[in-house]
Amino acid sequence: MLELGLKSLLAYLIGSLIGSLVIGRLKGVDIREQGSGNAGGTNALRTQGWAFALGVVAIDVGKAFLAVGLLPGLSLPGVGADPVLDREWLAVCCAIAVVVGHVYPVWYEFRGGKGAATLLGAVAVLAPAALLPVILVWLGCVVLTGYVGLGTMLGSATLPAYFAIARPGDTALVVFGLAMTAFVAYTHRANISRMRAGNENRARRLWLLRPK
Repeated sequence: MLELGLKSLLAYLIGSLIGSLVIGRLKGVDIREQGSGNAGGTNALRTQGWAFALGVVAIDVGKAFLAVGLLPGLSLPGVGADPVLDREWLAVCCAIAVVVGHVYPVWYEFRGGKGAATLLGAVAVLAPAALLPVILVWLGCVVLTGYVGLGTMLGSATLPAYFAIARPGDTALVVFGLAMTAFVAYTHRANISRMRAGNENRARRLWLLRPK
């Protein structure tokens, strides 16, 4: 269990490196004090523009590749590979930890983003074929409603459904999908409240089927 605990902790610490705050510090801005106050890619785009947002996404997706794609297979000094630890479960635990780190970063007073970009990076490593239905559901929702947050929640909810159908015997991935669906819904609770109140922002450039 030492390997599982240590690598999950390292994945969390990697996740705590927030792209928007790293780039923001270089540029002298803190996007948590602008727009929605969130440190994620959507707020970065709205307040700082495309170039800033692309850098944010590159960091937030890239750290998932590091935490999920490389970390589970690394040999750590003084920590041998646990012979009874399933490698896929280890990767899933690292994936969950890196997303949690992004949302609650220890380096930034536990005020991070909502985890969407980092989750996509983790899925790209664990099961890249699952990205297609996730992106299609997200895009369809945003085109129909204009709500990016709703699209993110519904896209995340696609994961357990996809894994249950395409990988029914893969318990680790099904559990991962369920956990991330619940977690993403929780991180978007403010968006849910605003949508119910009718004052949630819409992505008008992507909301193609809006009323005339």
